[in-house]
Amino acid sequence: MRAARGGYNACTMKATRNFRRPRVLIVGCGDVGMRCVPLLLPHAHVFALTSHAGRCAELRAAGVSPLVGDLDERRSLKRLAGLAPTVLHLAPPQKTGDDDRRTRALLATLSMRRDFALARATRYATSAPLGRMRRARASWATAGTAAEPANIVPDGLRRTAASRAPVCFVYASTTGVYGDCGGAWIDETRSVEPANARAKRRVSAERQLRRATARGSIAASIARIPGIYAGNRLPLARLEKRTPALVATDDVYTNHIHADDLAAILVRLATHGRPARVIHASDDSSLKMGEYFDLVADAFGLARPPRITREQAEAQIEPTLLSFMRESRRLVNRRLKEELGVRLRYPSVEDFLREAGRGEQRSK
Repeated sequence: MRAARGGYNACTMKATRNFRRPRVLIVGCGDVGMRCVPLLLPHAHVFALTSHAGRCAELRAAGVSPLVGDLDERRSLKRLAGLAPTVLHLAPPQKTGDDDRRTRALLATLSMRRDFALARATRYATSAPLGRMRRARASWATAGTAAEPANIVPDGLRRTAASRAPVCFVYASTTGVYGDCGGAWIDETRSVEPANARAKRRVSAERQLRRATARGSIAASIARIPGIYAGNRLPLARLEKRTPALVATDDVYTNHIHADDLAAILVRLATHGRPARVIHASDDSSLKMGEYFDLVADAFGLARPPRITREQAEAQIEPTLLSFMRESRRLVNRRLKEELGVRLRYPSVEDFLREAGRGEQRSK
């Protein structure tokens, strides 16, 4: 009986701790979202929305509380209302149309029962032991890099309790919103000119978030993200299939970010992002697409891809991939470094590939 009571008390204490901890909701907890989780867990109770019930076990094993819901079914999102003062929106838009209906549904849900959310945040902020709040604030405030996020949720909750601040909202957008820039260096002040429906939906989401921020219902920071790579996100299958790249004279500049750096940037935005502010979540690389494929091929002992002209590519390459070959730009990431104080683990693709190559040699 005593043992049973002890087990019950332990479970009760754990549940109480989770209830009192600051809450963060990840919407779209895929590869990048799962990389955010270990950065958040030491300081917050992390929830994740998933449309696949089969992922619940995986999420629980990672320390996340799963919530089953579908951004395409607004009724399934009701549990998100008032759930968390910090939201990372990493889910892509639906695959058709120019309007991002998923972001619209999420914003509508988050605006529900806002008074309930504020009351819950106020109860937490006024009931949490002062010493624990100070320790949490100190542990986050001393962090200085993107990989060590600073001061995320305790301050957010204090702001909510003191001034009724809106939900802190981080959105993962895409640099595709710029369209083709002819290889020019661009910063975040460049006007958006989406060239395809996929990018138009992202522009729709950004505009919805800016309007919601202006209304005061959320405080949204926007990360425009280029090509994401990691050990499990390299174009090895493409290289093995010998999919061609463009000749140098026809090739386009592409931009990159390692998935771990991206996760750290997104968490950093939750603490230091400015409302309605856009940042380029991009590394320092300045590579043409074919150069990127050559670097990966050389690092893994594969043949470099054959090169073809743009005219040949229009006839040989499938439309989705071809759309990326029509846009060329180079991203200035000054805001990332100066405003957010981010220090990238992998400043360039070459930095990662050198480390990956050393690891592969050690494993042989």
